[in-house]
Amino acid sequence: MTKTADILCIGSVLWDVIGRSENAMRQGSDMPGRISRLPGGVALNIGMALARFGLTPALLSAVGRDAEGDELIAACALRGLITDHVYRSDDLPTDRYMAVEGSNGLIAAIADAHSLEAAGDKILRPLEDGSLPSPYEGAVALDGNLTVELLARMAQSPLLAKADLRVAPASPGKALRLTPFLKAGRGTLYVNLEEAGLLCQSSFDDSPTAARALLARGARRAVVTDGGNPATVGQGDEIITLTPPQVHVARVTGAGDTFMAAHVAAELGGAVAQSALKAALDAAALYVSGETKI
Repeated sequence: MTKTADILCIGSVLWDVIGRSENAMRQGSDMPGRISRLPGGVALNIGMALARFGLTPALLSAVGRDAEGDELIAACALRGLITDHVYRSDDLPTDRYMAVEGSNGLIAAIADAHSLEAAGDKILRPLEDGSLPSPYEGAVALDGNLTVELLARMAQSPLLAKADLRVAPASPGKALRLTPFLKAGRGTLYVNLEEAGLLCQSSFDDSPTAARALLARGARRAVVTDGGNPATVGQGDEIITLTPPQVHVARVTGAGDTFMAAHVAAELGGAVAQSALKAALDAAALYVSGETKI
């Protein structure tokens, strides 16, 4: 029996290659550690976390028809995600992300999402050909690994006009790709303090100030995190700020995606704003401490 999706996850689906050391690192460090390969990408990380919270996500992305792509699709299905609508390209390789982490956090990372960018609007075909309901009225988690042009179209698209849009930039380097959602006043934006500063062409010392600035620039709703410092949800005149639990940081890649997924899952489950933010901070703390299985 075909499963029905609770939420669409649109964006990057790729392999994460992560090198982690128990030691503090800096540029040029050569340390012992562990190297792992795991299913990743912002949309997939969010989807896997949503599945852990009991939801059934469907992926809209691009994955190559290569051995790595076949293995990735199988890994997604094993984790409870619907992959029927993923665009499989004959001539584009499966994307990859590579990062190095030390005990002091992320040292460096490179995201190779060129196939997703090259696929462009082909990933949206299921919304156009009747494979999925259109206009889509459910929740949609969208990441900024898509091109600026495609994101701008999606911010105005009638295909998503009735959707509950949840948008994340993927990285500070792609934060400005969310500008169309600011201008359109669409969706809930999930950003960290640095990304908020880039979107507002400013810098902020705390998440409440950043959230207010995003709302002033047109955001319908903003969720701003700041690592182990207080996080804020802002909408209209309502600003809610909570401090995350203090934990030992064992990993950082995927923490923001886990936070976003937990927040979305809590709200879809009926949690009020403060409870949903607390649930998200607790889930992210468990994740970075290494307590959550991927």
